[in-house]
Amino acid sequence: MNANDRAITALVMLAHAAVHTYEMAVPIFILSWLTEFETLSLGVTTLPVTSATIGLVVTVSYGLFGVGALPGGVLVDRVGSRGLISFCLAGMGGSYLLLGVAPNMLVVALALVLWGVSASVYHPAGLSLISKGVDRRGTGLAYHGIAGNLGIGLGPLTAAVLLLFVDWRTVALVLGAPALLAAVYAARADFDETAAVEPVTDGGDEGDDGGSKADAGVESLGEFLSQSRRLFAGTFTLVFVVVMCSGLYYRGILTFMPELVSGLPGFEPIPVGSLLPESLRSALSIPAEGGQTLEPATYFYSGLLLVGVFGQYAGGKLSDRVPVEYGIAGAFGTLAVLALLFVPVSEMGLGPLLVLGLVLGVVLFVVQPLYQATVAEYTPAGTRGLSYGFTYLGVFGVGALGGGIAGTILQYGSVTGLFLTLASFAGVASVVGLVLARRHDVV
Repeated sequence: MNANDRAITALVMLAHAAVHTYEMAVPIFILSWLTEFETLSLGVTTLPVTSATIGLVVTVSYGLFGVGALPGGVLVDRVGSRGLISFCLAGMGGSYLLLGVAPNMLVVALALVLWGVSASVYHPAGLSLISKGVDRRGTGLAYHGIAGNLGIGLGPLTAAVLLLFVDWRTVALVLGAPALLAAVYAARADFDETAAVEPVTDGGDEGDDGGSKADAGVESLGEFLSQSRRLFAGTFTLVFVVVMCSGLYYRGILTFMPELVSGLPGFEPIPVGSLLPESLRSALSIPAEGGQTLEPATYFYSGLLLVGVFGQYAGGKLSDRVPVEYGIAGAFGTLAVLALLFVPVSEMGLGPLLVLGLVLGVVLFVVQPLYQATVAEYTPAGTRGLSYGFTYLGVFGVGALGGGIAGTILQYGSVTGLFLTLASFAGVASVVGLVLARRHDVV
C-alpha cells in the first residue's frame, strides 16, 4: 500500500471501529435504564419505561442507522467522504456526551436518535472513499472490516467492564470523548479521495450499468430517481439481492444466538464465587453460590464476533485474488451448509459446537468485503456513494427484518425451522453469485 492508501485506511479503520463500538454498547446500558427511569414523557403522553418502550427507542435509532445510509450515499457523491466522516464522528461523540448527562429517558432517546442519524452516513462515505481512493482496494476493505469487528466485539466488552467500576453515565462520557478527537483528525488528514479512479478518455469508460467513471453524482431529486433506475436496471439489482440476503442472515443468526445456546449443556451460568479461592471469597464476602454469575453464552457470542476479524481479512484478500462473483457463491454456500449443520452439531456436545462457532464467525464476516468489492465492480465511480447507500439500506434496513423473522419462527415454529430459513437466505445469495459469475464470463 502507498502513502495515500495508508492514510485513507487508517482513517476508515478508526471511524468504522467507532461506529460499531457505539452501536453495540447501547444494549449494555439497557438494564441500567430500566432500573433508573420509570417514565418516558413525550409531552402529550407519558409512557412507562419497560423493555418494550426501550426496545422501540433502540429500534428507531438502529432503523435510522440503516435508512439514513441512502441519503448519506447521495451526499457522498455531492460533497465527498472526508466531511461526512468528520460529521459522523463528531455526531456520534456528541450523542454519547449527551447520553452521559441525560436527566431522563426522553434525553436518552434523543441521544440515540442523534447517534443513528450521525452513524448512518459512515458506510457509504467510508466505503466510497476506499473504492475511489485506495489502489489496493481489497486490502483496504480487509483492514476496514477488521477494525469494524474489533468495535463489534470489544465495544460491548469495554462498556461492560467499565460498568463494574463506574455508573453508565460516566461510561458514556468516557466512550464519547475519543470520537470528537477522531473528527478533528478526519478533517485534517492528508490524502487524495479519488487517487484510485482511472481518468476517463473521450471513448468513455462505461460501467456495467451504463455510467461513466466520471459521473458527477446526484444533483436533484429527478437525477436521484434517474440514477437509481439506471443502477437497478443493470446487474446492481442482483448485487442488491446478495446484500439483502446477507443482512437477513446476519441479523437472523445473531439476534437470538445467546438465547439459542444458553440452554445447551456446557453453557450453564457460572457463579463468580465458585471460581475464586476460598480465602479470597471470604475476604471479599463473595458467596460460593449465587450472586454475580458469568454467562458462557455471552462469551460464546462475543467470541464468535471477535474471530470475525480473521474473516474480514481473508475476505478482503480473497477479493484481490479471485473473481468476487465466485467468492460470493462460495462464501454464501458455506454459510448455508453451516446453518444446516448448526442444530445437529449443537446436539453433539460443547466441543463440536465451539468448532462450528469458530468457523461460522469467520465465514460470516468473509462475505462483507466480498460484497463491498462487488458493489465497486458493478457501479460507476460517480455514483459510488449512492450505490453504497442502497447497499446498506439493504444490509441494515431490509436486513433488520431478520431479527423479527427469527423471533417469529422461534415463537411459532422451531430452531430447526429457523436454521432452514437462514440456509435459504444464504443459498439464494450463493446462486446469485453464480449468476453474476456466468454473466461476467460471457461478457
